[in-house]
Amino acid sequence: MFEKLETAYKGKKVLLTGHTGFKGSWMLKILSMLGATVKGYSLAPENDFDLYYTIKGDEICDSVIADLRDRKTLLDTIADFQPDIVFHLAAQPLVRLSYDIPAETFEVNAIGTANVLDGVRLLNKPCYVVLITTDKVYHNNEWVYPYRENDRLGGYDPYSASKACAELVIDSYRNSFFNLAKYDEHQKSIAVGRAGNVIGGGDWAKDRLIPDIVRALSKNEKVVIRNPYSIRPWQHVLEPLFGYLLLGSYILNEPVKYATAYNFGPGLNDALPVSTMVELAIKSWGSGDFEVVSSATQPHEAGLLKLDISKAITELKWTPTYSAQIAIEKSIAWYKHYNSSPETIIEFTEKQIREFIGE
Repeated sequence: MFEKLETAYKGKKVLLTGHTGFKGSWMLKILSMLGATVKGYSLAPENDFDLYYTIKGDEICDSVIADLRDRKTLLDTIADFQPDIVFHLAAQPLVRLSYDIPAETFEVNAIGTANVLDGVRLLNKPCYVVLITTDKVYHNNEWVYPYRENDRLGGYDPYSASKACAELVIDSYRNSFFNLAKYDEHQKSIAVGRAGNVIGGGDWAKDRLIPDIVRALSKNEKVVIRNPYSIRPWQHVLEPLFGYLLLGSYILNEPVKYATAYNFGPGLNDALPVSTMVELAIKSWGSGDFEVVSSATQPHEAGLLKLDISKAITELKWTPTYSAQIAIEKSIAWYKHYNSSPETIIEFTEKQIREFIGE
């Protein structure tokens, strides 16, 4: 896979929004290994120990620190860089935080996406775009059936709804400005990647499972979980990232055929309850315990969510590599290495990427 992607991206000018975030930093590292010329656009990392600094992100990309809502700076960045391909990962990504800042969440996730697409619309050159939303864009019926790409979109919480709004924005731009029937005129192709709950080393965000587990276990404290029976499609962060890159390589070659949405999730057996994931993490860590804390004021979060990935398997020849258990083991191994040998964490990160692709 690596050689195929290297052929697609080596020397390409890639605009990566959200490059300072958890997923974005892993994506940046992979793109640098593939030989792409990357310009990043994102807010500054929140902490000096964030993954972006850990991998020395400033040395492997030209970084623009700005907000998606800063329309002029974003459009100027796109116009000046003249990207060949855009990966749009920047977002307000937290469900619980979206209850505290709902309007800002809608602005960043929906209007921010429109601003990115406006920048692409104004380019006088071919450009290919992979926009990243989430598995939570689907109207969740809390049923056992996995959601397919043509299922109804919706969202209970502000985060989910904002991402569903972003999908409507994307669809509008695809119809109005990047219509596939007129591709030869505009030469723009936009596709969508929808992924589930990703885990992996270097995630330090609040209110996310693995960072909460690592923080507790590092202090010899009990892991506190809110929704032990909630079922999520867990996957290692490298799973969807290589899916996005694969999708990007396909639209580079056949921009009309692949300008659509794809689910990137684990196998159905890896949609596991939170409690099981915590138990697996504690086992990988080597010690620890957890407790369940309930609150009557706790905001609503989906209880059951699964993705149907048959479209990505059939059309992109993409399949999950790691089980949820291996994803947990790889994630915990990263944090343990970071704690014991931080001076070699870049090499360890590269090693995990090469292990994932079978090198």
